[in-house]
Amino acid sequence: MLDKIHNLREEIASLSATDAAEAEALRIKYLGKKGAVTALVADFRSVPAESKREIGQALNELKTYATQHIAELREAAEQASLTSNNIDIFRSAAPVPLGSRHPLSIVSEEIISIFTRLGFTVAEGPEIEDDWHVFSSLNFAADHPARDMQDTFFINREPDVLLRTHTSSVQTRVMEHTQPPIRIICPGRVYRNEAISARAHCFFHQVEALYVDKNVSFADLRQTLLYFAREMFGPDTEIRLRPSYFPFTEPSAEMDISCNLCGGKGCSFCKHTGWVEILGCGMVDPNVLRSCGIDPEVYSGFALGMGIERITNLKYQVKDLRMFSENDRRFLNEFQAAH
Repeated sequence: MLDKIHNLREEIASLSATDAAEAEALRIKYLGKKGAVTALVADFRSVPAESKREIGQALNELKTYATQHIAELREAAEQASLTSNNIDIFRSAAPVPLGSRHPLSIVSEEIISIFTRLGFTVAEGPEIEDDWHVFSSLNFAADHPARDMQDTFFINREPDVLLRTHTSSVQTRVMEHTQPPIRIICPGRVYRNEAISARAHCFFHQVEALYVDKNVSFADLRQTLLYFAREMFGPDTEIRLRPSYFPFTEPSAEMDISCNLCGGKGCSFCKHTGWVEILGCGMVDPNVLRSCGIDPEVYSGFALGMGIERITNLKYQVKDLRMFSENDRRFLNEFQAAH
């Protein structure tokens, strides 16, 4: 029996294979159910008891050797086949197509970067909020239309709990726990109960900024807005402020920029006015400061807020807001070079 094992090992050692198919045939011949090694293992049952240990060890070594040697033959044959086909087996795999940043993320980070250079820091807050931080602390009257179910998503079990309609709630949370000077920018997702269309969505993204300190004036606000507009849309951008109304600022204004498509000459995008509205702003109402524990006799401040989708539309001329949330790769791939 030992002679048979020795002779079979020498036979296996002399084997060769030119391709994977030949190596597989050798594996079946020697290690398959009817293979030579398998036959010897079957004959082991007739070995005398006093020889079983020695022969059993020899059989195990033979089987291990045969398995390893035939596997090496297969690997060598496969590598030789690849080399003969002029394929570089050491080159890296085909590159996996990389994704790109979402356009809203690109624009949001650009806005944050601009305000960071002015000394603003990022502040965040919960998307599920209470009435106080979203409305009452911001000088909304009890019968203000924004409290109506047509505009706000309320959580039914808790009538005072809702999805925030603006990131101004972050400002009130910061003012409650921080004494001036305060200089923050608040990016985030907000929700409003609106019909989804090319121009509106039930959720969107905002960036709001707040600056509270001694002797903050409307001139400070205007200079901040001008700096932002020119950093965002180009050094030739002009701005104008139109009187408006917001419960939490007084005086309030809407800001327009000169159309970056026609240079202010008038086109279909700006409705031939030369101006495009991009944000709302104003001086923080003294009632808001007072409700957050800040003395309006000592401190003043300004606030501004803009929709990130709106700014993205202006930069990239995206005509349908729904594109931002549909995850269409054809649309998203257009922004691969935008960051």
